[in-house]
Amino acid sequence: MSTYALQSVFHPASVVVVGASPRARSLGRLVLQQLRAGGFAGPIGLVNPRYASIDGVEASPSLAALPFVPELVVIAVPPADVAGIADAAASAGAKAAIVLTRDMGEGTGSHNAALAEVARARGLRIVGPNCLGVIAPHAKLFASFAAHAPIPGDLALISQSGAVAAGMIEWSRPRGIGFSAVASLGDALDVDFADLLDYFATDRHTRAILLYVERVRDARKFLSAARAAARAKPVVVVKPGRHARRDTAAITHAAALAAPDAVYDAAFRRAGLLRVHALDELFAAAETLSHLGGVPGNRLAVMTNGIGVGMLALDRLVDLGGTRASLSEATVSALDGAFPRGWSRRNAVDMLGDADGTRYAVALEALLDDRDNDAVLVMQVPTVLSDPDEVADAVVRTVQARPRTGARKPVLAVWHGDQPEARRTLGDAGIPVYDSEADAVRGFMYLARHHEAQRALMETPPSLPDDFVVDLPAARSVVDAALASGNRLLDPVATARLLDAYGIPVAEVSRARDADAAVAAAEQLFARGVAVAVKIDAADIPHKSDVDGVRLNLTTPQAVRQAAEDILQRARTLQPAAQIDGVTVHAMAVRPKARELIAGIADDPTFGPVIVFGRGGTAVDVIDDKALMLPPLDLRLAHELIGRTRASRMLKAYRDVPAADERAVALVLVKLAQMAADIPELLELDINPLLADRDGVIAVDARIALAPVKRLHKGRGHPRFAIFPYPVEWERTITLSNGNTAFVRPVRPEDEAMFRRFFEQVSTEDLRLRFFSAVRHFSHEFIARLTQLDYARSIALAAIDPDTGEMLGAVRLLADANYDTGEYGIMVRSDLKGAGLGWRLMRIMIEYARWQGLRVVEGQVLRENTTMLAMCRQLGFSITTDPDDATVAIVRLPVEGTDA
Repeated sequence: MSTYALQSVFHPASVVVVGASPRARSLGRLVLQQLRAGGFAGPIGLVNPRYASIDGVEASPSLAALPFVPELVVIAVPPADVAGIADAAASAGAKAAIVLTRDMGEGTGSHNAALAEVARARGLRIVGPNCLGVIAPHAKLFASFAAHAPIPGDLALISQSGAVAAGMIEWSRPRGIGFSAVASLGDALDVDFADLLDYFATDRHTRAILLYVERVRDARKFLSAARAAARAKPVVVVKPGRHARRDTAAITHAAALAAPDAVYDAAFRRAGLLRVHALDELFAAAETLSHLGGVPGNRLAVMTNGIGVGMLALDRLVDLGGTRASLSEATVSALDGAFPRGWSRRNAVDMLGDADGTRYAVALEALLDDRDNDAVLVMQVPTVLSDPDEVADAVVRTVQARPRTGARKPVLAVWHGDQPEARRTLGDAGIPVYDSEADAVRGFMYLARHHEAQRALMETPPSLPDDFVVDLPAARSVVDAALASGNRLLDPVATARLLDAYGIPVAEVSRARDADAAVAAAEQLFARGVAVAVKIDAADIPHKSDVDGVRLNLTTPQAVRQAAEDILQRARTLQPAAQIDGVTVHAMAVRPKARELIAGIADDPTFGPVIVFGRGGTAVDVIDDKALMLPPLDLRLAHELIGRTRASRMLKAYRDVPAADERAVALVLVKLAQMAADIPELLELDINPLLADRDGVIAVDARIALAPVKRLHKGRGHPRFAIFPYPVEWERTITLSNGNTAFVRPVRPEDEAMFRRFFEQVSTEDLRLRFFSAVRHFSHEFIARLTQLDYARSIALAAIDPDTGEMLGAVRLLADANYDTGEYGIMVRSDLKGAGLGWRLMRIMIEYARWQGLRVVEGQVLRENTTMLAMCRQLGFSITTDPDDATVAIVRLPVEGTDA
C-alpha cells in the first residue's frame, strides 16, 4: 500500500483511543493523557463500554457511537480483541490505526493474522502491533507512551524498536535536536520502512530521515524506497548485530565471506544510505548533512591556533579514509604576507597561539579560495592571547561575506572549552560546532561519504564490450541436467561448462575415477606441453586443502599416478564417510606474477544473490579481505567493488610486476551478476583462485551449488533479486507503418550518450511540448534521471534503429509510491512523425502497466498538443482539464480490461 492513508497517521483530523481504563498503569489511559497534554487540536475520543468517562473525557460505548468520524484509532486492548476493534474502526470511517498491543502471535490462526486480514479487506493502515506509537510534533500529535514528547524539528525517525525510539527522544531533548515525526514500527504488520521512507521523502517538514533497522522483510520494496528517498534528502541508518553469524553453513568460500551484516552494509550502500554505528552518530550525521549539504571530495584543510589538536584532527581524518588537503602556492604566499614567522606553512595551518579574529579571517578566506581542499575545519583553543567570541564573530563574517551563488564550501568548527556565546554565534550562522576534533572530522567524512553515495547514484557506467555474449541455452542445459539428476553441486566439468557459457576463462579440467584414468587424462595435456594439477573430486569435501587433496605442477605420468593414489588414500582415511568420486585433472595455469583473487555469488536469506570479491587463495577466510555488492552490476559498479578491497592495490604495478588487467576482473564480476540473474536456481558460486595478471584472468578452481526449485518465489522479474534486474523479457522488434523495423528494449544506465544524440534531433517545439518549457541544455544529472532507472518503480522503453543504433523514440512509465497509478511520458524523433512509432510505444507501455499490476495510467499533456491528445482518445484515455492549469489536460486510462 505504501503511502496510502499515511497522512491520516501523521496529520489526522481526529483521534480515538480504544482500551483506556481508570487504572493508573493502563496503557490506553497513558496515551490518552499524552494526546491531551500534547495539545492536539482535533477531537479526541475515547471508547470503553464500562465507564462513562476517564480523566474527564467522555467515553463512548463503541466506535459507531462516537459523535464524530474517527480518522486515526489508537488500539490498546487484549490481543484477542484487536482484529474486531480494527474492523469496527474501518466501519466507523477510520483510515488508520496504531496498535500498541503486543503478544499477537505469528502465523496462521494468530491474532496478527486476523488483524492482517482486516487491514487488507478494509484498506485500514496499521502501525504496529507491539509499537511505541507515533509522534508528529508539528501536528501536536502525541499518540505514544514515550516518556516525553520530542522537540519539533526536521528529522524524521523511523525505528523498529520502541525502546530505541524512546531513548533517542530522551537523548535529543537536552541537546535541542528536534523531530518532524517519530514512528515506532514494532511488528510492522502493515506499515513498514519502505512506506515511511516514501512518505518522508516528500514531507515538507522533514529535512533528513533517520532509521534504526533490526531487519528488513521485503528487500526489494525497502531498497526501492530507500534509493528514491536518498535521492531526495539524506537518509542515515544504524543497525545492530554487526557481528552476527550466518544461520546456515556455507558451501563455498564466497558464501562464508558474506556475513549477514556485510550484506546489509552492501544493501545500504547500494541504496545510497549513509550507515553509522551508534545512536549519537545517527544524530551527528543527520545534523551535519542537513546543515551543510555535500562536498565534492574528501580533502580537508584544518586551521587552528594550536598545532597539536590540528595534527590530531588530520590523523583522525586519514584513519577514516579522508585526505589531508595540500596548500596551494597562492595560499602559502598569501599567508606568508599576513602571518608572523613561525606559522606552519602547511596543513594543518597553525596561526600560533596569539591568533586573533583578523588572523582567523585571513586564513579562512585563503582556504575557502583554495581549490586544493573541499572543506575547512576551524579550531580554536582557549588562551589568554585569543578571544574565542571575537574569533567566532570573525569566522561568521568571513563565511557570510562569501558569494551566495552556487554551493558554499563547508566550514566546520571546534571551539574547545566552555564557550557558549561563541558556539551560539557559529550555530546561528549555520556552522556546525563539535566538541572535539574527532567529532568534527567524523562529521566531515559523513559529508564526503554521502556525496560519494549520491554521485554513485548518478554516474553513467561504461558500455559493455561488443563481445559480451552469453550462451544462455548452454548454461541452462548444464543446470537443468544437474537438477534433473538430483545434484545440488555441479561437478568440476559441468562447472567449467557453465563458466565457459558466460565467457569466463577457465582452466581445462577432466574427471578421473582412479589413478589409471587420471594418467590417461594427463597424457593428453602432456602431449601439448602442459603441466597438470590433480585434485580430490568429492562433493562432501568442500575445501580440498582439508585433506591435502591438491597436487600441482605435475609433468610426468608417474607423478600423476602417485599423486592420484596418495590423494584418494588420504581422503578416504581422513573422511571415511565422504562420497568420493575420484580426482580431477586440470591444465596448470602457469602465471608466476598473477594475483590470487576470489570472485563469487552468495545467497542471503533477506537480500538474495550477493556478488563477492576479494583476496583469494587457501587463506581466504583468514585474510578476510572482501567486498560485497548486490546485483545487477555494470562495469562502473564492478570497479567500485574491486576498489573497496585491499586486493585492489595488488592489481596495480609494483616493482617488477606489471599491472593486472583490472577491467578483465571487473568483467568477470559483471558476468557473475548476469549469471545470477539468468539462473535463479544458482545458490552459491565461488572461483578461488581467480588468477589475474596483465594478460587477463583465468579461473583455476570453482565450485557451484544449486538451489532446489521449491526455494524460488513467485513475482515479477528475478524471484530472489533485491534490486529489480534488467527486464530482458520486454525486448522486442516492432514494424512501423513505413515498413521499417525498430528494436524496442528497456533503457539502460549506459544509454546517456544515445539520449543526448536523440535530443539533438528533436525540434525545439517538440521539446517544449514534452517538457512544458523551452529546453536548450540537457545536463548529465537530467539525463541520468532518465537512464538510471529503478525497474521496480519505473520503466523506459527506447526504440532503436537496428542498423545505426540510434534512438528513434522512447516511452516511460513511473509508478506512484502506492503502486496504483503510473505516469507516462513519450517522445518521438521529430523526423519520424506519422510512422506509427508513438502509437506502438504507447501500446507497449500500457501492456507493461498491466503486467506490473497498475490500475491506472495517466499523463499531463499541453492542450495545444493536439496530436498527442488525439492519440490518447484513440487509445481510450479520458481527457479532463487540470484544475490548477487550464493549459494542461489530464489524460487517464484504466488499465484493467483494456486491450493493449
